[in-house]
Amino acid sequence: MSTDVEVGQVVGGHRQHEGVYTYLDPGPAPPATRQATAKVLRRMKRSGTRPELALRSALHRLGLRFVVDRAPPGTDRRRRVDILLRGAQIALFVDGCFWHSCPVHGQLPRANRTWWRLKLRGVVLRDRDTDARLTAAGWLVVRVWEHENPAEAAERIRGLVAMRTTHAQIGGG
Repeated sequence: MSTDVEVGQVVGGHRQHEGVYTYLDPGPAPPATRQATAKVLRRMKRSGTRPELALRSALHRLGLRFVVDRAPPGTDRRRRVDILLRGAQIALFVDGCFWHSCPVHGQLPRANRTWWRLKLRGVVLRDRDTDARLTAAGWLVVRVWEHENPAEAAERIRGLVAMRTTHAQIGGG
């Protein structure tokens, strides 16, 4: 559910200023339609999800070392990165298909569609804002979808690490 937004344009309660996406929460969630739904939503993990653990394991097998669930030095402390490769200045996010509106698997729930549309659009705008802030601070942002093969994603990341550390060693950064 990717949306291009012009500076100053309001989209679903979100306004972009000077190239930075401003996230505005759509308000409190409507009551869950069922008690079971409310229980599931309360138990959602923010960090250490199964796809994230699989990618971390694949990265570790390739000899890459990292820290998890941290804010990169010199950035907004509230914007935490799933996996941080400090030496190469790479910030990795493992995005869930539902919460981050995957173009392949992202679907809106049937109940409370308007609220969910605003909520998920806000997540996408916040992701863009986070990417812009990290990039401005010198970090390479890599987003991996939860449905991607972790071994293939880890290989791709290893290539980026090699490129960035070699580039830095020869005076490029």
